Amino acid sequence: MHHIYETLVNAVRAEYLSGEQDYPWIIGFSGGKDSTLVAQLVFAALMDISPSRLNRKVHLIANDTLVESPLVVSHLMQSLQEIETGALIHDLPLKVATTTPELAHTFWHLLIGKGYPSPNQQMRWCTDRLKIQPTSRYIREQVTANGAAIILLGVRRNESEVRRRRIASYQNDADSSLSPHNSLVGAYIYRPIVDLTTDEVWELLSSFPPAWGGDNSRLVKLYRDAAGGECPIVLSQEDAPGCGTNSSRFGCWTCTVVEKDRSLQGFVDSGNVQYAPLIDFRDWLKEIRNDQTLRQSRRRSGKITVANGRLVPGPFTVAARQMILERLQATEKAYGARLISDAEIEAIHRAWAEDLIQQNQREYISE
Repeated sequence: MHHIYETLVNAVRAEYLSGEQDYPWIIGFSGGKDSTLVAQLVFAALMDISPSRLNRKVHLIANDTLVESPLVVSHLMQSLQEIETGALIHDLPLKVATTTPELAHTFWHLLIGKGYPSPNQQMRWCTDRLKIQPTSRYIREQVTANGAAIILLGVRRNESEVRRRRIASYQNDADSSLSPHNSLVGAYIYRPIVDLTTDEVWELLSSFPPAWGGDNSRLVKLYRDAAGGECPIVLSQEDAPGCGTNSSRFGCWTCTVVEKDRSLQGFVDSGNVQYAPLIDFRDWLKEIRNDQTLRQSRRRSGKITVANGRLVPGPFTVAARQMILERLQATEKAYGARLISDAEIEAIHRAWAEDLIQQNQREYISE
């Protein structure tokens, strides 16, 4: 394994030093096994380059949807702190950043404030607002400031047939390891571990501790307890099938796209019984989605939609949204920690007031 690791580090080092323009690197970091290995390889490569040649800036960005699985987000934030501290100690041009959705696009504001129905495979409104937009905004800022940016992803052909086809859709130049991103103009993709198998990833992580310090035991325990894999960095709608799949993945604890949250249940089965209230809330949220008595007849636009002779319900009613908020706050008490911010609650109350005013206006006009 030493030869494989050394070959990968040398390849990353050579790529860092290549090219006439030192366009910034942006590592998409989820805290899972694949992105952790990519971060390790980059960190090791940077330490093997003389300070005078460290001219390319490296950004390591994580996306916090604000409804991440608690154990996962705890591991993610610890990892970011360790990497940031290590970069400072070794004086590396590596910046750590976290992207979050705007207040108007948080999960709770859209679900409880605007009444969006719980996400499912047909209406997965969460992925774009919580994942794609925050990360894409950061990347576009770097492209604007530097003319281009290179995104490092821990995607591998070995992961799944869907991922293999996705990777194949990018066309590399014959003499380049970079591929233009399909939807982010000025952004290019670099995949340092694209040809590794899952076993090889774990062997490398087990054999080589990160150069920023510590080891990967916390990561191994996270996977073992969750019995799953990470939801990947999502940069476009084409990437979205990896978010909220029916496989056992850890991601948002509120995810109603999956039938059952086997990863969070795995945490509970591993002895973390404090997360049981979260599972109960998620299951209830999925259960009430198609309750017609909790949904408005009109869409948010005011239109009534009929398909195949049946009414297509609109958002949750304001009364239903109030019920969901009360249930969430009761879940907070049972869980013993905040699950929604004061800012989100204020925005939710404003959204309710606006919707009630619009409803009253429609009723007045129709009379």
